[in-house]
Amino acid sequence: MRIKKFAEKFSGREQLEIMAFGEAMEVIPRALAENAGLDPIDILVELRAAHEQGQIVYGVGIDEGRVVDVSKLGVVDPLKVKTQAIKSASEAAEMILRIDDIISASKLGKGGMSGGPGGMPSEMPEY
Repeated sequence: MRIKKFAEKFSGREQLEIMAFGEAMEVIPRALAENAGLDPIDILVELRAAHEQGQIVYGVGIDEGRVVDVSKLGVVDPLKVKTQAIKSASEAAEMILRIDDIISASKLGKGGMSGGPGGMPSEMPEY
């Protein structure tokens, strides 16, 4: 929720990127709901509503089948674990994007550009 609100400070591509990152964070409660046999859409709507009301410790209660105060259930997510998970996921996404850029660039080099592989001239000038 806070990531999406933060995105409102930006416009254009940056805003879309931040919004996409915020939506990616919802994968965790969605997966928990699906794996528990709950309706993930209902759970996400309920979770968003709870968080908007300031109930930030609310999460998916799989035994209860609804959104509950998970701190009362003894569920604690250490900050260090969350920070590392977000960092690892961000690094993985960045690597995928870099690989995609390399593949796209190599396809451009083979397509319309003259010269040899990767768009390089077939004969290199001598220096």
